[in-house]
Amino acid sequence: MRKTFFIVFLLFSFSTLFAQDRISISGSVVDASGTTLPGVSVLERGTTNGVVTDIDGNYTLSVKQGATVVFSYIGFLSQEIKPQQSGTINIQLQEDIVGLEEVVVVGYGEIKVKDLTSSITTVKSDELVKTPSGQAMQALQGKVAGVQIVNSGAPGGQPTVRIRGVGSFPSSSNSSPLYVVDGMYFDNIDFLNPSDIETLSVLKDASASAIYGVRAANGVVLITTKKGSLNTKTSITYEGYYGIQVPQNVMQMANAEQFVDYVYQTGSAADISFVENAMQRYGRSRVNPNVPNVNTDWYAEIMKSHARQQNHSVSVLGGNDKTSYSMGVNYYDQEGLLEAEDSYKRMNIRASIDHQANDWLKTGVNFNVSNGTSNIASSSAWFSAYHAVPILPVYDQQNYDDLVAQGIDYPSNYSSAQLLDYRGSQNPFLSLAYNQSRQDIRKVLAGIYAEVELLPNMLKFKSSYNSSMMFLKARGVGLPYYITNSTRRTLSTISSSRTTDVNHFFDNTLTYTNSFGEHNISSMAGMSYRDEWYDYLGGSAEDIPLNENAWYINQSQSESSKQVGDNGERLYGVSYFGRLSYNYNNKYIAYFTIRQEGTQKYQEKWGTFPAFGLGWVVTEESFMDGIDILNYLKLRGGWGKLGNDKIARQDGANTTNPVYLAIDDMQVDGTTTTSTFGYLGWETVTGTNVGLNAELFDNRLSIDADYFIRDTEDAAIPVSLKLQSGSVLRNVGTIRNSGLELAVTWRNEINNDFSYSVGGNISTLKNEVRDLYGQSYINGGQAEFRQRSQVGEPLLSFYGYEVAGIYQNESEISADPVAVDNSLVPGDFKYVDQNNDDVINDDDKVFLGSYIPTFSYGGFIGLNYKDFEFSMNIMGQTGNKILNRKRGEIIWTNDTNIDADLANGLWTGEGTSNKYPSASALRRGWNQNFSDYLVEDGNFFRIQNIQLAYNIDGEKLFGAGMPDARIFVTAEKPLTVFKYNGFNPEVNNGIDRQFYPVPAVYTIGVNLKF
Repeated sequence: MRKTFFIVFLLFSFSTLFAQDRISISGSVVDASGTTLPGVSVLERGTTNGVVTDIDGNYTLSVKQGATVVFSYIGFLSQEIKPQQSGTINIQLQEDIVGLEEVVVVGYGEIKVKDLTSSITTVKSDELVKTPSGQAMQALQGKVAGVQIVNSGAPGGQPTVRIRGVGSFPSSSNSSPLYVVDGMYFDNIDFLNPSDIETLSVLKDASASAIYGVRAANGVVLITTKKGSLNTKTSITYEGYYGIQVPQNVMQMANAEQFVDYVYQTGSAADISFVENAMQRYGRSRVNPNVPNVNTDWYAEIMKSHARQQNHSVSVLGGNDKTSYSMGVNYYDQEGLLEAEDSYKRMNIRASIDHQANDWLKTGVNFNVSNGTSNIASSSAWFSAYHAVPILPVYDQQNYDDLVAQGIDYPSNYSSAQLLDYRGSQNPFLSLAYNQSRQDIRKVLAGIYAEVELLPNMLKFKSSYNSSMMFLKARGVGLPYYITNSTRRTLSTISSSRTTDVNHFFDNTLTYTNSFGEHNISSMAGMSYRDEWYDYLGGSAEDIPLNENAWYINQSQSESSKQVGDNGERLYGVSYFGRLSYNYNNKYIAYFTIRQEGTQKYQEKWGTFPAFGLGWVVTEESFMDGIDILNYLKLRGGWGKLGNDKIARQDGANTTNPVYLAIDDMQVDGTTTTSTFGYLGWETVTGTNVGLNAELFDNRLSIDADYFIRDTEDAAIPVSLKLQSGSVLRNVGTIRNSGLELAVTWRNEINNDFSYSVGGNISTLKNEVRDLYGQSYINGGQAEFRQRSQVGEPLLSFYGYEVAGIYQNESEISADPVAVDNSLVPGDFKYVDQNNDDVINDDDKVFLGSYIPTFSYGGFIGLNYKDFEFSMNIMGQTGNKILNRKRGEIIWTNDTNIDADLANGLWTGEGTSNKYPSASALRRGWNQNFSDYLVEDGNFFRIQNIQLAYNIDGEKLFGAGMPDARIFVTAEKPLTVFKYNGFNPEVNNGIDRQFYPVPAVYTIGVNLKF
């Protein structure tokens, strides 16, 4: 009996204690106006215990006494409470002022938007995936003020990215930004699936980027990939689309009749004989018997009418009270436009796990494996197609039959212009059919971290290790063929290489955050160690078997042709850095960073890069009370220094030459030493930025504005050597980029069914050379197509004669001393005599413009009606120039075709043209001088993206267990308006000789969420 009573007593005591440990709370949730909010999440933090408010905004929840309960709702600021007893708790949620409380990623940490003093623009996943591309940066085109994206249409092609201009003397790599993906550093992100990106932040000014030291001179792009969340039900998402790429703005070349007319106008007896040879070989046209019976449109021949593009991704995200996880797989496939092996395929696998081991320790691991294959068609086909004459067919069966009859090895049925006695073969299919280039690109990113909370919510230590590895296998094969004695390859060729690129980064940071009344501080100190190296091994040979399984150098039958090259480099570095953020009463903001960078790459081992930013939230001042139109206004400014370590270690060489002298009739041997050796170091970029952020009209209107000055000091520029020819690079130049950036957005909700948003951005850019170490100028490019850098002018501006028009008649010739002295005739160019000395020489050359745009803009409109979504983006640029070099190379290849615009516009008599010379003039040296005849405006306007989507609530429509769906159709770059005589005005360096055109892309896709 006593035992029974004791057990009952214990059970009653435990149940009483348990009942006291749990409490029940209830109430309603409303907004600032008192309107009830249905669907608000009410969750006990750290558990899966939660409910959502009903249609009247009411809730009831049993929680642990003293637990933190989180109320969250889209578009509103989350609110937390810690109830100590049962009862009614009513909650009023405040609207999130257009993301001011949103946290964005900055260097080695996070910060709220409202606390930013720097120029940072963040683009989220839903905007990135609207662009059907395997390259995430292509989606930024026109969306971020101050960022220029130059796309490539080649499968898997990397876009050129410039943030606030060009600050270095251009080379292959020293103008690209730094990419930081989940804490790991990259020079490009070609391995990354855009669907895996959660946010992409562009750090544009020096005060934001300086924390990254010598890698951040050209701006920083911070990327976070999708992660799971604690206490979240597992979700499975499929995202996919299928589309076609369509060539647009295809350049029109002169057809057979236009070409023959042009040839007769030149008066060239040789070229006329080639036309006659074509008529003799291929017959005469029935429409015009003076034209050969061939009319080949070479662009139409080498390009497909359309090419496929598809993307498929599956991701799994979720988490319990301790662990969150994210996994995904992606397949991307892009077919090229060329009629050849021209494609890019990539498979991605990624995973990340974050685990809260206990109250003070959090750990995580992530990896991303990318396996890409690129079949690269010969880019020279574009150049050949521009110059190939239309009176040449693609195939010549007669020649092929003759070759077979003669027993010629490797006969080809392709035609060659040499069959008509032209100098070159001209047929672009020779480079497409008999050259194969393949790259296998495998990249692995792996990282692990541990975060220790030393003082709860105040002091934490994080240690992370990240490693990236790239394995590139490249192979190029040239197959033998025979058409004529001059158009042939008698032996097969092969080149093969292996490149390994490995980077290791070990980062440690200590972060302290605290508040003292109205004073809020956050500080961080850290160190970073990097170990980067690459190895290259390559070789080449001739005469390999034609069986693809034997395409290896060791299969070569020619031992003497075998060659090998071996190269590599290793770079170590250690850095110490810190940051201090201060906020007083959410009104006054200060931000300081410093980084000391050490590396063995340069003679100067250490560099120090400081930065600061200040902000003033004007609307927090009492004198702003009552100004209802202005909801938020922050003025901010920043300054910082950072570096560019993409400059080579050194330039030039020490050379020793033998000398033989006769002294007293005796030969004496000796040497002379010439030193053109110069040590180089990192370039230093000093940036100043002032700006403002404003919200007006009940937060419907958002305005972000910035003015910046970005000076590259110690720029590595060529310096002429004294007492000898040549030049050497030295850190003695100064280049300035400055401009204004403005982004404006208007958002409004008309009713529960309809809302819209509209906005745009503009940016100006002035690129200017400020110091050349006393040199008057630095020439660039080739002498025939001169570029020049001069103080007060943009970097590498085009430099030549200005055309005043065309000489129209003999009286105009006789009245002009320049025309008389140079024996000019009507139809020749009339150049501007800049100094009026009646002589045209180098003194009359002027700057003709730069490839760097001076004004860029973008805009968007978004409409939401019930379950329908519509969006459209536009963009454009002005102020840049393009050198139409393919047209100018008539200097060396004057027996080729010309474009239709030129053919139709040639001067044929008085008054017929004041823009283009006569056909015969194109062959004369006077008219082949470099002038603005070849430099055209690069201005363009483009409808960048149009998307229409429909959202389906699967459970509501089809019942429980059915996935939500989003079906969409997209048109990417469907319209581009420009005047330039080319496929596309997007030319990377402003020189159009041959490049892959950018197609329009039309896709249909679906997103499913289970």
